Amino acid sequence: MKPLVTVLIPNYNEIENVKRGVLGNILTYLKKQSYPFEVIISDDGSTDSSVLVIKEFIAGFPNVKIIYNQHSGKPYALRSGIAEAQGKYVLLTDMDQSTPISELTKLLPYTQKGFDLVIGSRGIHRPNSSFIRKYVISLGFLTVRRIILLPEIIDTQCGFKLIKTELARQIFSQMKLFGRANNVSGWKVTAYDVELLHLAKKLGAKIKEVPVIWKNEDTSLGKSRNFVKESIEMLFEIMRVRINDILGKYD
Repeated sequence: MKPLVTVLIPNYNEIENVKRGVLGNILTYLKKQSYPFEVIISDDGSTDSSVLVIKEFIAGFPNVKIIYNQHSGKPYALRSGIAEAQGKYVLLTDMDQSTPISELTKLLPYTQKGFDLVIGSRGIHRPNSSFIRKYVISLGFLTVRRIILLPEIIDTQCGFKLIKTELARQIFSQMKLFGRANNVSGWKVTAYDVELLHLAKKLGAKIKEVPVIWKNEDTSLGKSRNFVKESIEMLFEIMRVRINDILGKYD
C-alpha cells in the first residue's frame, strides 16, 4: 500500500539533535496513526557522525530510508527527497523538531477540505528565542517580506509544511533558486520557502496557514548562524523572486 504521507527530513550536521532521540519520537508518533507512511532523511553532505548514527538507528525500519547528496544546501536536499517520495502528501519538517511531528494532526484535516498546501505558522511569540531574534529580526523580516511578496501569509519560514507530492515536484522543478551556481560552504539559510509559496500561489494551489506549536529545540553545533546576516541575505533573495516574477520568468 502506498503511503499517505512521506515525512521528509533534511539533515546537515545534526548529530546533537539526532542523539536527543528525535527520530524515535517521530516514529513513535507515526506508528500510532491509522494511515501508511514513510520517512525519508535527505542528507546534505554532512561532515559529522550523524549519518552513521541515523543509518544504525533506521536499520530495522523498512519504511525509513536515508538518501545521500553532495553538500548543496537545504532546498537541494528537499528536492532530492521529493523526487523519491511515494506518499500522496509530503511533510517537510526539520530534524530539530522545534515544531513536533504531532502537529501533523492539525494539518492533515485540511487536505480533506481541498487544500493543496498546508503550512505551519509559529506566530510572533517564539519560546527559547532571544529578544533580538524574536522581535527585531523576525518582525522586521516579516514586515518587509509582506510588502514585497505574499502579504496574505504571516509565516513563510516555518519548517513544517504539508504539500501534495505532485505539486511539490512541479514547484521545485520551476524554482529559479536552482538556476544559480551551486556553491555552498557550511550552513546556509535561503528564502526557498518564499519562492515555493509564491509558485504555489501562481499555480492556483489552495494554501492554508495553521498555527502550530513551536519552541526552539535546535541543539546542533554544526550550524554556525548569524540571524541578522541570514535575514539580510533572505531579503535579497526575496527581491530576486519578485524581480523574476516581474520579468515573467515564472509564467
